[in-house]
Amino acid sequence: MLGEGIIKGMAETARNFLGSYVSAERLTTVQYPEERSVQIENARQFPFLVFDGDDPMKGLRCVACQICEKECPPKCIYIVKSKDKRADYKGQMQLYPTTFNIDLSVCMSCGICVEVCPFESIKMNTEFELSTTDRFGGLLVNKHQLAKSNDHYRKIHPTDASSSDAALAVEVAKAQAKAKADVEAKAKAAAEAKAKAVAATPVAPQPVAAT
Repeated sequence: MLGEGIIKGMAETARNFLGSYVSAERLTTVQYPEERSVQIENARQFPFLVFDGDDPMKGLRCVACQICEKECPPKCIYIVKSKDKRADYKGQMQLYPTTFNIDLSVCMSCGICVEVCPFESIKMNTEFELSTTDRFGGLLVNKHQLAKSNDHYRKIHPTDASSSDAALAVEVAKAQAKAKADVEAKAKAAAEAKAKAVAATPVAPQPVAAT
């Protein structure tokens, strides 16, 4: 029926308007900023970088693979890769970003950077109060400003964070199992090499006693 959607929308508006006099749940507005609505778990605003541990820079999960930079539709991410490597959350030596900037004045909050990241290192924040008088410099944020702890991630997106933690735990277990197997293999190879060396050593002839 023509106009059915408009009728349904007006009916919902009338239901909320009349219901707001008898039920607080029907109040669709709050007296912001004194009152604030609770953010839903799936809310997203702008990206942030997740770090583990207590040191934001040493604990960054990002390995500067630059996939997010390449896939970003508005090209608002800028990354410079390090020349050296350091141990990541799995204990493996990885590169890291010496520079990681996001221009929030350009970011469209699409979340594609989150989808393509293979290291669970970039997620979407729920913070929205970012107004500034400096449109460009004030909205160009670096890795120090972007770094947020995994506890922060668990707080704002608990369901996604639990899945992310589980996936990382599996990767850590695999890395530890591989490291253990490599150590055992090297020890076994060293023992075999030592045994072969001993077997190949010629035995000195024993002196014959004079009669």
